[in-house]
Amino acid sequence: MNQKDLTRQQIRRDILRLLKNHGKKAFRPKEIAQRLGYKDNKTYRLFRNVLAEMDEQRIVARGRGKTYTYKPRPKKLEGILSVHPRGFGFVKVEGHEEEYFVRPNNLDAALDGDRVLIGPAALKRGDQKREAEVLEVLERKRTKTVGTFQKHGHFAFVKPDDLRLTHDIYVPREAFNGAKNGDKVVVSIDLFDDPHANPEGRVLEVIGKADDPRVRVLALALSFDVRSGFPEEALKAAEKIPEALPRKEIARRLDLRDKRIFTIDPEDAKDFDDAVHVEELANGNYEVGVHIADVSHYVRPGGPIDEEAILRSTSVYLVDRVIPMLPEKLSNKVCSLRPHEDKLAFSCIMEVTPKGKVSRYQIKETVIQSKQRFTYEGAQAVIEGKDAEHPFAGDVLRANRLARTLTQKRMLDGAVDFDLPEVRIILDEKGHPVDIVRKERKQANRLIEELMLLANRTVAEHIGRRKKPRPFVYRIHDQPDAERITQLAQYVSAFGYQLRVKDGRISSKQLNALLQAVKGAPEEPVIEEAALRAMAKAKYSTENIGHFGLAFPFYTHFTSPIRRYPDLMVHRLLKRYATGGTNPDVDELQARCDHASERERAAVKAERESVKLKQVEFIAEHVGETFTGVISGVTRFGVFVELNDILVEGMVHVREMEGDFYEYDERNYVLVGMSTGRTFRLGDPVRVLVAAANTETREIDLLFAE
Repeated sequence: MNQKDLTRQQIRRDILRLLKNHGKKAFRPKEIAQRLGYKDNKTYRLFRNVLAEMDEQRIVARGRGKTYTYKPRPKKLEGILSVHPRGFGFVKVEGHEEEYFVRPNNLDAALDGDRVLIGPAALKRGDQKREAEVLEVLERKRTKTVGTFQKHGHFAFVKPDDLRLTHDIYVPREAFNGAKNGDKVVVSIDLFDDPHANPEGRVLEVIGKADDPRVRVLALALSFDVRSGFPEEALKAAEKIPEALPRKEIARRLDLRDKRIFTIDPEDAKDFDDAVHVEELANGNYEVGVHIADVSHYVRPGGPIDEEAILRSTSVYLVDRVIPMLPEKLSNKVCSLRPHEDKLAFSCIMEVTPKGKVSRYQIKETVIQSKQRFTYEGAQAVIEGKDAEHPFAGDVLRANRLARTLTQKRMLDGAVDFDLPEVRIILDEKGHPVDIVRKERKQANRLIEELMLLANRTVAEHIGRRKKPRPFVYRIHDQPDAERITQLAQYVSAFGYQLRVKDGRISSKQLNALLQAVKGAPEEPVIEEAALRAMAKAKYSTENIGHFGLAFPFYTHFTSPIRRYPDLMVHRLLKRYATGGTNPDVDELQARCDHASERERAAVKAERESVKLKQVEFIAEHVGETFTGVISGVTRFGVFVELNDILVEGMVHVREMEGDFYEYDERNYVLVGMSTGRTFRLGDPVRVLVAAANTETREIDLLFAE
């Protein structure tokens, strides 16, 4: 094989084979490369990258100096189990590139998400994955789940909504807790030690009737461990907080109530956590004030409100409701920056040049009053000149001019501009979907986004750029994974687009060029979605590595403490340091960052799945009708099609594609008719007929309409 054809996986295998064949002998990297015949610079650089990864993942052992030796694999391994709805599973072991395949009869009493001890089997010729068996459940991740209560005389079973839980939960009569046949319930998983029997549990909560649309949404959210009702202690503590501002508190703060401060939020918003003002200064610069609800003044560490907020870590915006992080007394009243009310705020006031550079700033506890409440639609009308006589028209237009400058500056600096299309589900009073419309992200939306980005970056730099930075909460976004970027390049090439990848690396400017190239094309949504999936997930951390997507070396979340716990942590740290406080425990800070990142991922999944549920409910009322779409995926089992109107994906199964037998061209993502030569490839516009829609599995079956 020519060196130009070598892959990272082949180099990894070569390194392991060489080290294994020489026992405990240690080699320097150059010695390994020489013995493997890696001579040209390109292959050597790739080899060094792979060796560094293997060292970081502890696949090889580090000897004295910069030498490497073979590290024997343990006969028993620990990992996290992921179960497929069809019953088999995969175990991901930290530091191992490949996953271990577990057949259904080798899962023992393990459930999806468990940390398990596995025994790898010998690799057989032709195996695509190495097999293993579960030897022991080390840590049970799931202690409860959500499902449908099915009564059978003196006992019942709960059928889990999560298809990855392949066992129904047995519930004895004394543990029904008032549940009736057909109810959606939360059930515990108390005992599961026999793979040939069902797990046993108790009904913890009756959510409501399974066929109620609103119950279905709440049940879905609870399946992601979203917490719904607040504990009594937290509600009582919230009710005791007065809405009136103490005179002493106003006196010690910077008073900005004379500023022309305004908010821009969705029409149905009640938790206004940010407000802004933008003034032109005599020197030609702008004074930009970003004023944030001072939640930290009201929510004290260790109290019942704080303890519940930590557990939630974020508000969850479902398709038909908001499940807030804080009790409504705080989120919608006391802290909310409602118009014409004096409010306590934490403000980042910046002087910004016409080119978008912050020349100086101050971060202060303030008292403010919002003089105007805009909806996004109202602000957009001002920007488009449809409401030119509005008393705050000049303020909005000034802010919009600056925001456009800030956007251009970010793009020039290499920020990635994802503009994924989103839908808004129109529901009737009972929660049934009656229409689906695309959301438009207009200049009014970008205006607020840019000013929030500016404040978040300024606050992060305030701590991070010091000679001796103190412990802080950063919002970080790593470089994209090399393998995923390579896969993305292959994927978009099937649409006719080119993404030049070097050693699995790509610049943000290259990615932006791709996103610009697909603008307006039928395949734009699916390529943008694929590009987003190739990105690393942003998360919270005490260790700053910068933000790849925004092209910011320092970034944090400061602007939404009503709905995000990390923002509240940032406020507390800023106040602590401003008053000469000591450093917090970094390990505890990082643990809270990790928890917040995990709860954010769960919330995003719940939000997306709630939208998808309503999309499927909507399309279920249109079975037999035809829609236009674009082929978003091709497999040997069939073709995925994203419907243009409602941005939901369904599948045309190959078994339903009549008139020919089809062959799958994996390299080019194409199904080819063996007799007719007809092809179905990524990006092809198609017309499809809706054959079926399953709201339980949220799957849509389609047929080609031609």
